[in-house]
Amino acid sequence: MPATHKMPLLFLGHGNPMNAISENEFVVGFREITKTIPKPKAIVCISAHWETDGTFVTAMEYPPTIHDFGGFPKALFDVQYPASGNPTLAEKIRALSKNQIQLDFTWGLDHGTWSVVKHLYPEADVPIVQISLDYKKSAQQHYETIQALAPLRHEGILIVGSGNLVHNLQRLAWDKLNQDTYAYDWAEESNEQIKEEIRVQNHQQLMNHPTEENHFKLSIPTPEHYLPLLYLLGLQEENEPVYFFNDKIIGGSLSMTSLKIGK
Repeated sequence: MPATHKMPLLFLGHGNPMNAISENEFVVGFREITKTIPKPKAIVCISAHWETDGTFVTAMEYPPTIHDFGGFPKALFDVQYPASGNPTLAEKIRALSKNQIQLDFTWGLDHGTWSVVKHLYPEADVPIVQISLDYKKSAQQHYETIQALAPLRHEGILIVGSGNLVHNLQRLAWDKLNQDTYAYDWAEESNEQIKEEIRVQNHQQLMNHPTEENHFKLSIPTPEHYLPLLYLLGLQEENEPVYFFNDKIIGGSLSMTSLKIGK
């Protein structure tokens, strides 16, 4: 891969953790998108499932697979994703961020990371570090936090955000998860509006949604699944193309919409 190649950015809509051991259209979408990008030297993943006071990056040599959920079959808890970490990359992230991102040796890879990345690289042969979400930061601050890491895109590093454009589990219609066309009006409206704003790079408006009192109040009742998107937008360059895939709402209130930014 040429040193000047700029890696794309991926936002992966993750839903039911069972996708990790299932074969469905979303898993196929993850595999297909991998074919369109060079194999990275390493992955930096921002997951919705690691919220902290401060921002941290995993810095251990062998991050554990964290099963941060309950009520699922034993087969899901048996899954291990033994990708190595990358302490050197973690230290570079700390340095690029001027210590705004600190090293962590206690976390690992939670299901927001491994349940999707295992479909991108099933051999677990790409090192991974994971970055946390500081629950004290505003949307604007999250957007700005990642910008110091822009040079990594030119070094063969794939940056992945794992979350959802629309995520309201309290309103999820579990009995309708398999109905392809079932979506609440407010969820569909939010999903379409977000996509259009991404297309035209209206980043300021996208940062406003977690605090709005309209249909986004239902679509983004808490910000953690939405924030990984802002990390990718913080790295998007002007006029970079966007490709949407897995573009579907399931159970009425959970968007699986994923996107690739760049070529």
